[in-house]
Amino acid sequence: MKRLSLTLAALVAACFPSSAWAEDTTYPLTLENCGRSITFEKAPNRIVSIGQSNTEILLSLGLAEKMVGTGVWFSPVMKEFEAENAKIPRLADNDPSFESVVQQKPDFFTAQYEWHIGPNGSVGTRDQFADLKIPTYIAPADCVAKDNSGGGDGVRLQMFTMDLIYQEILDLARIFDVNDRGEALVAKLKQRETAAIATASGAAGKNVTMAFWFSSPKIPGDSYIAGINGGAGYIMHILGAKDIIDLKDEWPLVSWERVTSANPTVLVIAEMSRRRYPADSAEAKRAFLKTDAVASQMEAVQKNRIITIDAQAMDPGIRTIEGVEQVAQGLKAFGLAY
Repeated sequence: MKRLSLTLAALVAACFPSSAWAEDTTYPLTLENCGRSITFEKAPNRIVSIGQSNTEILLSLGLAEKMVGTGVWFSPVMKEFEAENAKIPRLADNDPSFESVVQQKPDFFTAQYEWHIGPNGSVGTRDQFADLKIPTYIAPADCVAKDNSGGGDGVRLQMFTMDLIYQEILDLARIFDVNDRGEALVAKLKQRETAAIATASGAAGKNVTMAFWFSSPKIPGDSYIAGINGGAGYIMHILGAKDIIDLKDEWPLVSWERVTSANPTVLVIAEMSRRRYPADSAEAKRAFLKTDAVASQMEAVQKNRIITIDAQAMDPGIRTIEGVEQVAQGLKAFGLAY
């Protein structure tokens, strides 16, 4: 009888996933976010989202019709959202002005990075938005156990984990009363992560070392190489590889002499549509690696162990799982996983 009961329970769970019973949001809703309490009397109807990960989470939750403006894009939007995203005004490829945001008459503003709306916000401060009674939400991944006071990309006090992205997804789902969609999205991402880890099984036993190269202010010159605690550090950690850069800065500037001296087994380079720096494109990165007198001596370059992933997959966000998958597949293709 016990076995029969368990079988029936399994069948019911398969037919009706747990998200089907997600509770409705009760308003007013108050959430704690990056040191502030934010309250919603009802689900917002006009969203401005600054930061590609935030925008893609909102699109994944089926909220495109409520979005009235976006900004800060590194890459094209996820393919499945191209048509919906094309209808949403893009206020700027990088940071929009406070005025351009307010002109959209938003009743909710999200930011992927604290420097967008922190004390010296590049778009505006949280107080400025609060004065207009516009609730603001910052991605937890950019404020939990992270020090952004020194400028730049900040310093992570402990390793990022996908739990922070799952928290964001569930927070946004609660705000808009689409809790079932939020739970389903988190479950899907967790399944993908588990499968990717299995693909790269055994990398730790082969002593794989890695470096992630985001971009460079100039070529040749010091480059933005991933620190140990960010999105890229998380990818390396869960796949059993070791980061050659033992720094807590999100993207410290590192010399190629230092990277080459560490001689990583694998290099991961970012591709992006943004063209702010000379090394933004993967093509420019590969050309440098093959021709530079120092960098070309690395084992990863000489054995062509270079993996290209989207820039957004290197940063904490919904695409970090995509980065886990692509790096895992690369390790397997290079014979560095069992």
